[in-house]
Amino acid sequence: MTATQQARARVNGQGSFWLAQTEQRAPRAPLTEDLSADVVMVGAGYTNLWAAYYLKKANPELDIVILEQTIAGYGASGRNGGWISYGMPGQHRTYAKSHGTDAVLRFQREIFSTIDEIVSVAAAEGIEADIAKDGEIAIAANPAQLGRLQGELDGAAKWGFGPDDLVYVDKSRLGEYANVAGALGGLWSPHCARVQPAKLARGLADVVEALGVRIFEGTTVTEIEPRRAVTADGLVASADYVVRGTEGFTPSIRGQKRAWLPKLSSMLVTEPLSDDIMREIGWTSDVMVRDGSHFFSYIHKTVDNRIALGGPGIPYLFGSRTDDDGHTFASSERALRAALLRVFPVLRDTAIDHTWTGVLGIPRDWSATVSVDHETGLCVAGGYVGDGVSSSNLAGRTLRDLILKRDTDITTLPWVGKKIRRWEPEPVRWVALRGMYLVYSLADRLEARSRSSRTSFLATAANVITGRH
Repeated sequence: MTATQQARARVNGQGSFWLAQTEQRAPRAPLTEDLSADVVMVGAGYTNLWAAYYLKKANPELDIVILEQTIAGYGASGRNGGWISYGMPGQHRTYAKSHGTDAVLRFQREIFSTIDEIVSVAAAEGIEADIAKDGEIAIAANPAQLGRLQGELDGAAKWGFGPDDLVYVDKSRLGEYANVAGALGGLWSPHCARVQPAKLARGLADVVEALGVRIFEGTTVTEIEPRRAVTADGLVASADYVVRGTEGFTPSIRGQKRAWLPKLSSMLVTEPLSDDIMREIGWTSDVMVRDGSHFFSYIHKTVDNRIALGGPGIPYLFGSRTDDDGHTFASSERALRAALLRVFPVLRDTAIDHTWTGVLGIPRDWSATVSVDHETGLCVAGGYVGDGVSSSNLAGRTLRDLILKRDTDITTLPWVGKKIRRWEPEPVRWVALRGMYLVYSLADRLEARSRSSRTSFLATAANVITGRH
């Protein structure tokens, strides 16, 4: 079986519940001969789909090609938690260190406006992706979590948040959002929207294809060089610019094993819930819910009244391996189920319809980058550390402006041209990541038993060591 045939065979894997909900159809044809174009993009996920969309809108004459090893939206774009969130793809203080506080404030405001940009484009292009913008609420279930949320609120103004961008919700009002077990308080923000992520990815692929972008599926790129991408079958795609938008699958590219770490994140989705259970949960709006733990869970109420929850589980596989068609380890399934029942104990008799695993890209300093080298034609965007649904749209617009050599406000944001240092070799990488998440898990258990409003010293130490906060 050739590399192309192997890639096409993987399309039949489990993937995610989101992908299973999309229209099932034959993959697009693979690349079968050498070609040339103005822009070649590696990976048919959000980053390149958005970049292709905005480039074609700006210059319809551009010849753009996207090479995808399986199908459009197969990776993180079709398996994520469905949050179009306000989270910055990295640490505010990291960007401020290099570019100053004012630049970070501009960055945060761009992320806020990006949410509406995605909603607007989806509506304008007729992409039906179950989008609803009712904001998000982060809920604290113990004093330490409440203390962290208060600290987040206290520091928000420094990073561009106005009084209406992040609002404290006391215990007496939490039921207006959802009846989360043990909730002591929360933070609400209007800057978040729900999306069925695979529908968005697949719909966007159809839109850019209609604009004239050529998409080749079942085509595995093994090497990216100046002005060309080389496939597993030896075929070459040449271009003025080659964009790497492979996120957590970046280690599969020759020479990129230590560039970005592929972090696993697993999810479950319940059966559709009855009206009685929905009333007991009290989740009447489309607000997104997350908890305040270190090993946090992100929770999504689907359009057909299922609960989708993601979070705890095995975070990393030795040697930067990625998931196997969305397969989820039994230990991760147990952790997800336990997290679901901690938040909504009423679901103890509810069936789980689907579990899956995806992979996201983590740069060494937990901060993303968008980079275009006009001399070599090499372009990179990604490393969104879990906030890629919104960040990828901004990255796509930024790639457009950089490739077209436009001097705009977004081309001066702190992630533009950011250099990413490499991760440590194995086994250091595996020991460090697995150890870090064990520490965070232990910190969550200690905080659950404590009455202190202070974050566990274990988590504080881990944050310092990793540079995560």
